[in-house]
Amino acid sequence: MEVADYIGLILLAALAIATAGAVAGLARFVGPKNPTREKQIPYEAGSDPIGSPRSSRFSIKFYMIALSFILFDLETVFVIPWVISWRHSDALGFGLYSLGVMSIFIAILTIGLVYEWKQGGLEWD
Repeated sequence: MEVADYIGLILLAALAIATAGAVAGLARFVGPKNPTREKQIPYEAGSDPIGSPRSSRFSIKFYMIALSFILFDLETVFVIPWVISWRHSDALGFGLYSLGVMSIFIAILTIGLVYEWKQGGLEWD
């Protein structure tokens, strides 16, 4: 691989960085600068914040749902490229091996999901 193969990717990254910098710079220099007390307090879904954020504790169910989301988000990151490349691996003679490895991966995730379901981690009270 030569540098010429990555020119499109480099240009895209440079364009993204330049666009983000231009938007941030314009917002800083062109935007209004009249801070008020209401604008300086943290925003919590349209209501005034009550108490210190460090004094309140979240339910463990919140973290269980968040971990489930991350787990299945990562599953999608692995499964979609595998599905796209499976025909190529089958043509090379690794189709059944690839299918077996992905089946084990999905089975482990399914066991984790069933365990979380049985523990009540998916119920929101």
